[in-house]
Amino acid sequence: MTIAIRQPRLPIRFRGRSYLALVLTPEEPTEAWFAGLDAWSAQSPGFFRTRPVVLDVSAVAKGRSDVEALVAGFAERGVRLVGIEGAKPSWVTPEMPPLFTGGKVVDPDKLTDCADEKAVAEAPPEPAPIPQPVRDMPRIEPASRQEAASLLIEEPVRSGASVFFPQGDVTVLGSVASGAEVVAGGSIHVYGTLRGRAIAGCGGNPKARIFCRKMEAELLAIDGLYKTTEDLARDLRGKPVQAWLEGDAMKVAALG
Repeated sequence: MTIAIRQPRLPIRFRGRSYLALVLTPEEPTEAWFAGLDAWSAQSPGFFRTRPVVLDVSAVAKGRSDVEALVAGFAERGVRLVGIEGAKPSWVTPEMPPLFTGGKVVDPDKLTDCADEKAVAEAPPEPAPIPQPVRDMPRIEPASRQEAASLLIEEPVRSGASVFFPQGDVTVLGSVASGAEVVAGGSIHVYGTLRGRAIAGCGGNPKARIFCRKMEAELLAIDGLYKTTEDLARDLRGKPVQAWLEGDAMKVAALG
């Protein structure tokens, strides 16, 4: 006689978890928009390599074929799409990234500290969770904190390193080397030479600014608007400068 023994079912645990991702919103004409994306990628190789991106098609898509064309355009450029926003369910096929709804613009002052994994894991469920980017470069740990909304880096940011602080301002007492990256939810202050990339207002803060004692930057960006080395006036190189936004334009001027 064979007696079947029932194994107890293991419990399945569900947890809510909130993550951070980039959202890109193509605009008409899409060919020119993709050309701008190519220019950004050429100045920042690997920027999108491991960062998950949500595609917002609300400004350009009128049907499934438009969404398919946009998804194909990102695939050709090696940009990883983890979701789609602004589309009707019938426009998104099973072969495409899933449709996201209910996403909210991130307030840099309210973002969870990336280092506080335990607090994030125990947080109550959030609607429409989106993946957090995995950074492909070594991360510099903060030497000390001035306050909750600022980060102080007392050492130089070396080539290949990345500082990511979406909660507020970042101050670097040394220099930022070529190939390095500083990303802040607020403003960026560099008391040495800025040779790498400075990306301020990353969570949607048009009032953020970039300051440096000696301008040799590869790229400056504030709230999604950017200037590359070729866009910066030659007479500003090697001088103390600040960058800020006026409407939809980035201004860069010498200090003093």
